[in-house]
Amino acid sequence: MIKNKNYIGIDISKLSFDVAFENENAKYLHFKFSNDNKGFKDFAKLINADLDICVMEASGPYYLKLASYLSNNRISVCVINPLVIRRFSQMRMSRTKTDKKDALIIAEYGKTEMPDLWKPEADYVLEIKQMQAYADQMNKSRTGFLRQKEAFKQNPAQSIILNESLEKMITMLEIEIAQIESKMIAIIKYHHDELFKQLTSIPGIGKKTAMLLIVISGGFTKFKNARQLSSYVGISPRIFESGTSVKGKSRICKMGMSRIRAMLYVCSWSAKKNNSACRELYDRLVEKGKAKKLALIAVANKLLKQAFALASKNEYYLQNN
Repeated sequence: MIKNKNYIGIDISKLSFDVAFENENAKYLHFKFSNDNKGFKDFAKLINADLDICVMEASGPYYLKLASYLSNNRISVCVINPLVIRRFSQMRMSRTKTDKKDALIIAEYGKTEMPDLWKPEADYVLEIKQMQAYADQMNKSRTGFLRQKEAFKQNPAQSIILNESLEKMITMLEIEIAQIESKMIAIIKYHHDELFKQLTSIPGIGKKTAMLLIVISGGFTKFKNARQLSSYVGISPRIFESGTSVKGKSRICKMGMSRIRAMLYVCSWSAKKNNSACRELYDRLVEKGKAKKLALIAVANKLLKQAFALASKNEYYLQNN
């Protein structure tokens, strides 16, 4: 929380960014700059580094260059989850949706909430994130080819040439994915070897999951407790109940990171068998009549808590029989 500062709202897109400044009369001034080095320099000329704090959304990859530029030039930056800004806008009953208005809302959010400053991620973390995005895209392509192959099988006149080509593409993608994932794990082990070993000592957590947990948590330094990490990932269930009259199914919270969430859910299948604490939790919930899917979500959340505990205490997992 930072007090007695001027908060500048920035709404950024691929080609440009809109800026909202509050002047001495408590009225907002609007500026627009190109999302490139020239625009960054022009914008920086308007900033008082001692008094101003720039606030922007984490809008895909578009915010990163500007945030890095400002940070490198000792200008304070806050990067906010777009969902948080959306909720803030809804609370203020804002109906207008323009880049100019969005910049103003972001500035108001900064002034009201005084968020913590953003810290640039290490180069190796950015590299891994790019590699993960590339691997995800290759996985989607592989899935598409597999479906295409299955669809062709239903055709009475099958093409040997097409089948061979599809097999070749699928095999090539699988090799590339395996190589990329291997390199990602090698990078993490180079920077966080001990932490990586501690996480993989937990029954149910594999190498890829441990690697992604380290990346998204900044080596478990970004969050004060396991609850914050769980909320960020979006693995905690939401319970829909209102008094005694309204009840609904418990669902996994979707406000998080889909990739790591899906991996933790898969990890829960193994953990409920091989991880004693997770097995006890799963059995207890199922015995109480909870849905198996909800019990698995609880197990995934338990894995996050175990990971956070080991990282915080610098310990290895000890199985309770």
